[in-house]
Amino acid sequence: MTDFAVSLTDIVKEFPGVRALDSASLAVKPGEVHGLVGENGAGKSTVIKVLAGVYQPEAGSITINGQHLNPATPAAVHEAGIRFIHQELHLVPHFTVTESVFMGQELLGGLGIAKREMRKRAEAFLQDNLGFVISGNRLIRDLGPAERKLVQVARALIDGAARVVVFDEPTAPLASEEVDLVMGAIAKLKLQGIAILYVSHYLSEITDICDRVTVFRQGQTVGVFDNITDDSAADLIYAMVGREIADMFPNRTSRPTQKGLSVTNLASGTVFSDVAFEADKGEILGIAGLIGSGREKLIDCLYGLRKKTAGTVALDGEPINASTAAKAVAQGIVLVPRDRRHDGLVLPMSVSENATLATLSRTSKMGLVNAKAAATETEAQIEALDIRPPNPDAITRLLSGGNQQKVVLARWLATDAKIFIFDEPTVGVDVGAKAEIYQLIADLAAKGAVVIVSSSDPVELQGICDRIIVMMRGVIVDELEATATTVDELVAATTGAASIKGTAHAS
Repeated sequence: MTDFAVSLTDIVKEFPGVRALDSASLAVKPGEVHGLVGENGAGKSTVIKVLAGVYQPEAGSITINGQHLNPATPAAVHEAGIRFIHQELHLVPHFTVTESVFMGQELLGGLGIAKREMRKRAEAFLQDNLGFVISGNRLIRDLGPAERKLVQVARALIDGAARVVVFDEPTAPLASEEVDLVMGAIAKLKLQGIAILYVSHYLSEITDICDRVTVFRQGQTVGVFDNITDDSAADLIYAMVGREIADMFPNRTSRPTQKGLSVTNLASGTVFSDVAFEADKGEILGIAGLIGSGREKLIDCLYGLRKKTAGTVALDGEPINASTAAKAVAQGIVLVPRDRRHDGLVLPMSVSENATLATLSRTSKMGLVNAKAAATETEAQIEALDIRPPNPDAITRLLSGGNQQKVVLARWLATDAKIFIFDEPTVGVDVGAKAEIYQLIADLAAKGAVVIVSSSDPVELQGICDRIIVMMRGVIVDELEATATTVDELVAATTGAASIKGTAHAS
């Protein structure tokens, strides 16, 4: 057992009606990057919380550097050298880099806090250990997402006591061009002999950076893979979902050409201008663009979250006045937001309460909700979308990312929406749930809805969409037929790295 920096053996964790971990095991060696993968709901988040001492297991053992922890409390785990880099950034925007790195562990000198020494150490640590050169006086709010992530890493490791570092979806909020910064930092930590547990839904990252991989399915360890290569992805997928996913994206038949959404000369201040495009009924239109391209602001404007300063939006030839989200929904436009936890769900509420928020008129009377009617309506959506656990009373906060996304979908599928906007629909979603969500998107289009997919994932856009418009610096610079465009060409279009032959440029 001492061959492992951390070892969890035969862990059992139960919640009311759910056995989240069923004799699951996980072991990480010093100086290796060990991947942990599995579908949403497979038990990854639960085992991390068991390791962190947040949850106490019903059975099993936890050993860190040969020391058996019983119980594994948060304090004991920290003392043993386990550090956690969570997906969410718990940083204060108006703090400096130095203040953020040493927050809660400030150095003291003869006259109080040793600010100069802290700055010197923070800058040196970031440069020597993470390969990141930055002034300790920079403010967090002025940093990019990847830079903030490295500050978060430095904060966890600055005391020099880390033996094991757990990265939980570290690149989920990052654009593709920012991921290399984090990958380089992880490689440096590995060279120092630190054990890395890397949890991610991005199998390309897993095969690129991991030495070994453990696969969870339905709360159990179903495989430990050694000698990971680029060719390992297919085997990992099969272990994760228990079946082969030959076609990630559904087959698309010829699309209808009946006009649906028409956007003309749309503008919102200085963030985007003169945006014009059409989206037919039964079509899946993609919107591509890097951070700052105006893509996200355009989506917000279409849904009434951002004020338009010029232009028109029409549906079926009739102008739409979507100046607020409520007005957008009333006129048949719905949004599955990019940040489902903060913008799409009320996390403390049940699945049933979240799923029926948009159809309360059917499940309430005189301002009082009929819980039984709401649960009955939700059960049909649970079955149709395969939401797990299949319990209308389950608390949404406790669901996995993929199942939370399905709850948001359930809410809008129960309405009579005509335009469905998906903003980053599969961020933080496992490969099996991705295939299910792609099929749901295709089904909506097949039923005649206008579907818009905004995504930073070029593979996703090329695979699911019929056409793709590309934004850069607030304007549309290309319009591509997805089937006639490769992923490399789409990346080139979004980055401005090359002109794409045969594309129809927006006027």
